[in-house]
Amino acid sequence: RTAAAAGRFGKLWGRGHETFPLSTRRILSVSGPGSTKYLQGLVTCDLLSEPPTPREEYDVEEHAASVAKRAMEAQDANPPQMIGSEEREVRVRFDSRTRSACFLDHRGRIVTDALLWKRPIDDESPELPAPEADPIREEDEAEYLIDVAGDAADALLAHLKKYKLRKSKVKIGDRSEEVGVHAVYGTLNAEGTPPGYAAAMDPRHPSLGMRVLSVGTPADDLTPQQRTSNFQSMMSNFFPPAAGTYSVLRTLSGVAEGAELRGKTALECNQEFMGSVSFSKGCYLGQELTARSHHTGMIRKRILPVAIIDDRTEVPRPWILADMIQELGPDKLGENLFGTPEEGMIDVGLDLGDYVPPPLPRISAPGMGGIYSMLLGTAPTVLPPPAGAEGVEGPVAPEMEIEMETDLEQEEAARKLREAGEQLLARVSEHAVRGAKIIDEKDGKTIGQILSTSPAPGTTVVLAQMRMDRVGLAEGGAPWSRKNTIRIGDEKGGQSLRYLPYLPLWWPDIDRASGKAQIVEEDRREEEE
Repeated sequence: RTAAAAGRFGKLWGRGHETFPLSTRRILSVSGPGSTKYLQGLVTCDLLSEPPTPREEYDVEEHAASVAKRAMEAQDANPPQMIGSEEREVRVRFDSRTRSACFLDHRGRIVTDALLWKRPIDDESPELPAPEADPIREEDEAEYLIDVAGDAADALLAHLKKYKLRKSKVKIGDRSEEVGVHAVYGTLNAEGTPPGYAAAMDPRHPSLGMRVLSVGTPADDLTPQQRTSNFQSMMSNFFPPAAGTYSVLRTLSGVAEGAELRGKTALECNQEFMGSVSFSKGCYLGQELTARSHHTGMIRKRILPVAIIDDRTEVPRPWILADMIQELGPDKLGENLFGTPEEGMIDVGLDLGDYVPPPLPRISAPGMGGIYSMLLGTAPTVLPPPAGAEGVEGPVAPEMEIEMETDLEQEEAARKLREAGEQLLARVSEHAVRGAKIIDEKDGKTIGQILSTSPAPGTTVVLAQMRMDRVGLAEGGAPWSRKNTIRIGDEKGGQSLRYLPYLPLWWPDIDRASGKAQIVEEDRREEEE
């Protein structure tokens, strides 16, 4: 069964595919009579209802264009043409038998997250067909394939066995050697899967790619290695090999997983934003802390992607604007951007209306990749050959000599930028490791802790659990400043560092009083009903 959703899911990563080694992803299996009922008591999602479709991405361009349009209308100028929503919306099909979930311990702390694939046992096709009805029955013969991070698979396997009753007919196993796990990037179409494979868009968010399992069929005699080889051959013509892409993509997208989440609460790890938590299902292991945090508590820490630069690096424009928003507030933002009549500026009458600029930049993974190519000097520079050069006819004109000197100066500046970028990458990679604390040098307080093993390859972006009040997302703290200086772990000396947190586009607006998603009036009515 599939659910089609026309939504705005942002720009996709470039086309490519990769096959995950066992160190990155593994497949566990829960099957047999009562398997659904057994898992229903262990996972945070509700296996008895349709999974929620992924949250649409925040449309930064639309809000910016809306504000600009109001400003232009105030000057009786021709307003820019707004891009219609129909042009932006892409219909994506999400499979209801693939969903994201968390496993909690008895304290309500995360053991790991996972992707659950439900499929009939011994079915001729590995696809996820829809039966006429899908109730939980004791004779239920469904198998759940659990796609889990490699560094958390052993802990999850032990967790599953711990809570299996002795007389239960549920079977628990490790099928990592039999089932291959792949990802395909740059597409929103997971339909038309060939025999021997199961495919679905990532249920957390489609920008993370399409997931593919090579499960085989009862009729084939291919080894797992042969099925993987066949998959790579099928993909290569349209989606070239892109090993390591997933690590970069999920880090830039702010998605932590596996051992990075261990010991944290589900809400601290943004699992409710990714549809992994149901607040309406019955009892499950660890529910009490999760429910209490949702209904009465305040979320004081959350996982964010954080870019780290040194104080010699120019702060990119999105964070300069964020600094102004946090320091001045949205009410005075228009006045400070455009000036006032008393200052000799045109009164554009800027009215933000209901739009409140976010306190931090909202950036997609491709957008952050582009920012880093400029920050570290890795953006390609193509200089045209001067007249008179080999293969180019004509003498070198005096003005061309000046241009050649300018080009050489630019090339030298780019070389120095690349060298400084390489030094920064090496420094951050050495110190920004899992467990390292982020300390504000201004007051010596710990404001965050790094969760990722290392920065996203080729960048200095890490996943960190940050105090919400130190990044402007909760009340009671000092506003985030672009002039901040931090220390990472036990590092001493060296050039001062700065931290640049940002919001993934799939995040909702945050209520600064609670640290949770803002509830709009429509959602509030639905909850009351």
